[in-house]
Amino acid sequence: MMKCKLLRNEQNNKYPNMKVSDFIAEFLEKKGIKSVFELSGGMITHILDSLNQKTAINIITMHHEQAAAFAAEGYARITGLPGVAMATSGPGATNLLTGIGSCYFDSTPAIFITGQVNRHELKGEREIRQLGFQETDIVSMARPITKACFHISDPDSISLIFEEAFKIALEGRPGPVLIDIPMDVQRAQIEPEYLEEDKTTNPEIAPTVLQNLINDIKQAKRPLVLSGRGIKAGNCQNLFDQFIAKTKLPVITTLLGLDTIAHDDSQRVGFIGSYGNRWANIAFGECDLLIVLGSRLDIRQTGADTQFIENRKIYHVDCEKGEINNRVKGCEAIVADLRDFFNDFEKAAAAVSFNLAEGWINHITDLKQSWPDTKELTPTGINPNVFMHSLSRQSQIAKAYLADVGSHQMWAAQSLEVNKNQHFLTSGGMGAMGFALPAGIGACIALDKAPVVILIGDGCMQLNIQELQTIVRNKLPVKIVVLNNRTLGMIRQFQDSYFESRYQSTYWGYDAPDFAKVAIAYGIEALTIENPETIENAVTWLWNAENTLKPQLLQVMIDPHTNTYPKIAFGRPITEMEPFAKPIAMEAT
Repeated sequence: MMKCKLLRNEQNNKYPNMKVSDFIAEFLEKKGIKSVFELSGGMITHILDSLNQKTAINIITMHHEQAAAFAAEGYARITGLPGVAMATSGPGATNLLTGIGSCYFDSTPAIFITGQVNRHELKGEREIRQLGFQETDIVSMARPITKACFHISDPDSISLIFEEAFKIALEGRPGPVLIDIPMDVQRAQIEPEYLEEDKTTNPEIAPTVLQNLINDIKQAKRPLVLSGRGIKAGNCQNLFDQFIAKTKLPVITTLLGLDTIAHDDSQRVGFIGSYGNRWANIAFGECDLLIVLGSRLDIRQTGADTQFIENRKIYHVDCEKGEINNRVKGCEAIVADLRDFFNDFEKAAAAVSFNLAEGWINHITDLKQSWPDTKELTPTGINPNVFMHSLSRQSQIAKAYLADVGSHQMWAAQSLEVNKNQHFLTSGGMGAMGFALPAGIGACIALDKAPVVILIGDGCMQLNIQELQTIVRNKLPVKIVVLNNRTLGMIRQFQDSYFESRYQSTYWGYDAPDFAKVAIAYGIEALTIENPETIENAVTWLWNAENTLKPQLLQVMIDPHTNTYPKIAFGRPITEMEPFAKPIAMEAT
């Protein structure tokens, strides 16, 4: 772990005598933070006032602390800087926890600042449940889902702790840090000292490992790169682009790595996983060399049966040793930050040229044509995969797509045409319903209020629907697309398979709200479509010149029995997906 130390210069080694909350505000601004997300409460009022009075930081008031946490995550994923969310003690702090966990599992740097009761109101070691009003030990609760937690009892430690927190959030595999600050500490007067960073260098990757990798790439007949979230988390997209341009390797992506390669890039194969593109999963199963970059090979990517993957050469690059040879065994481990890997590989391969595996590329193209994503479903009414393609073609101006969790998330991953300069954000490890709307707010603000598209289901929409008011109040050009199937679709599909179609707690039919009417009540223009013939006009409406910079909601009605296909068959390898069908070319013969 990188450490900080106090500078001992005789001159200019201290800030002027100042209030702790003023120091926090100025510290955040000096670190490049332009926006913070919060819901006000008594125990953070000093910090809020200091941010307002001492900085130009944009304070975004949300309507639930969970939404503030997700907004901070969206902001961080766009900027690469730690997202900052704040909440008061007690329920405010505990409401942050889902968003904290989301940052932890999806490698998102964040600083969560919670107010706490005055130090004399803390119960300490007393055998009681609570002393101060809303006193809650948030540090103990958050510790398992953070990289570090700090409770500040000494005001003079504030500068060291904040500097340390930012470094921890960003170094290695990024993640969240929580800082809990009693109210009397926030208003204390201190003389915080400047700090300097203890510089550390990472060891180079063994030359023999790199040479073996180079040789294996040159000899492979069916090579693939698997790109994951770590590429964005490591801020090394450009280096990844250079790596695949040099090696000419085709690329499959994880759900969180969807935006690491453009949809129209000739080297892109597709999205793999439990609900991946069928052709991409088949290619995954057939490859003879796999280079894993920024992915931990979790069960949603590989399926439960990993043995079929292990019968080939796999190089797994990860900054955490524990993630390698965890589920998928027999990998060649390269424990390194991706940035270091790309730089070391470039040096090792400087004089090497790589050839395109044309036969393999042609085979993958044939697989795509045999298993088109738009033919996996034959629904009544609107085909969601067809809709995603139409939306993409009209949404070139959008800077980001944000998908919530559920069927619509998989339809988006299967069929969105994400361009080179567009982001794709979703909740992966936590799989938190309610993520997309507040995360879209954070992303939009991080992109200087450029348009973003939120893809969300009717179930997810109701978890943080109150943030429609945040969108209106901040005049954000957020395009909200609600895919409304009047049910929790993935669970309904599971109930069809295993519970004889008993739809307990999943299907609400026509009792579901009309989200277009809800949006209008908030002052957002809205439109509803129900049949395929209206798709093009509807997506064009989102981007008319007079609508481009306005929030809008498009409600897309989907038949409740539209399944999420293809899907890995239970107990089968990832190459065998439901529904079991023949390729298009075979059907035609």
